Amino acid sequence: MSNTKQTSPAYIGFGMLTPVYIMALDRLPKHNTGAIVHQVSEYVYDDAAIIACNLSQWKVSTGMIGTSVGDDLLGHYVADTLDEMGVQGKVRFTKKYKTPLEVNVSDKTGARTYFWQRSPEILSTLDTADLSMLKDAKLMYVDWYDGDHIIRAMNEARRCGVPVFLNIEHGHNDPEIMEKYASRATICQAVTDAAQIGRKGAMLSVAKKLLKAGIKTAIITMASQGCMVVQDDEIVRVFAPKVKAVDGSGAGATFSSGFIYAYLKKWTLEESVRFAIAAASLKVTHSGLKMFPVKEIKALANTLRVERMVYRNNKFLEINKLISQAQENPLLKESKKFAERLLHKKKPQQRKKIKKSLVG
Repeated sequence: MSNTKQTSPAYIGFGMLTPVYIMALDRLPKHNTGAIVHQVSEYVYDDAAIIACNLSQWKVSTGMIGTSVGDDLLGHYVADTLDEMGVQGKVRFTKKYKTPLEVNVSDKTGARTYFWQRSPEILSTLDTADLSMLKDAKLMYVDWYDGDHIIRAMNEARRCGVPVFLNIEHGHNDPEIMEKYASRATICQAVTDAAQIGRKGAMLSVAKKLLKAGIKTAIITMASQGCMVVQDDEIVRVFAPKVKAVDGSGAGATFSSGFIYAYLKKWTLEESVRFAIAAASLKVTHSGLKMFPVKEIKALANTLRVERMVYRNNKFLEINKLISQAQENPLLKESKKFAERLLHKKKPQQRKKIKKSLVG
């Protein structure tokens, strides 16, 4: 990569490096038949690399610590693409194997079918990757499907005081995976089973499981149903807008990109979730992984429907119920009456603060 002096990466991705061909079509063909491909896009996968490239498009300094690639045309394509995108880090070349390739096929329903090459030999090169870029990072991202190869990097991140964002997907169903990976992470992105999508009880069950494992921020994504995020005692659910899906490849990584962008900018939890959902929703409307501008994403984010809850005493409570209980409390009723006597004497901004204190 380029030797030009750059700002130390705020984001570090750790994981597999592979070129990908993304083919967009109307629908998958029947077995032993074909289909017309409308568009073919080239990019660098897996999710850790996608996020690095996405964040770079939003002017965030990023770096990538990845697997070795073959000393061949595809391998040099990976290195050149990351360099062009402004992603820092040394891409290692090897003559022991050819660069692995991934092919994604996306249809208009937003579904994707993928074919990838992930041998133990390739993944084992993560064990010798240089971790020195972690020293000044603000966050590191890892995927559970890279296996125990992520543990060394997670331990080093903890030693350096760097928060870890773990994509665990359905891995939360496996106690061993939870023990090895979730226990080392700060932020965790998971999914519910397809049959449970949109069911609040299922989302809360997964969130509770992650919180018990020591996760500080639990993210439960539900595709077209949006997502729920639990952090401390705050719970935010944001519903996804209705969009015309063209290419679902990289939607999950784009959601992660949006949340990480907001995290690095120190936005509120609600702002972060809104932005992540909006970024992912806009991404599926076109093929490839060129990101929409932050301004356009924020404009959509501000229109999204939101539900709020709280997590207290090992229970999930709806905000509306809490307000109702507060209104029935005699002591709070007297406080409210006292506040109401003052409201007409206060300016609008002061009134708002007093009202909030009644249910805070």
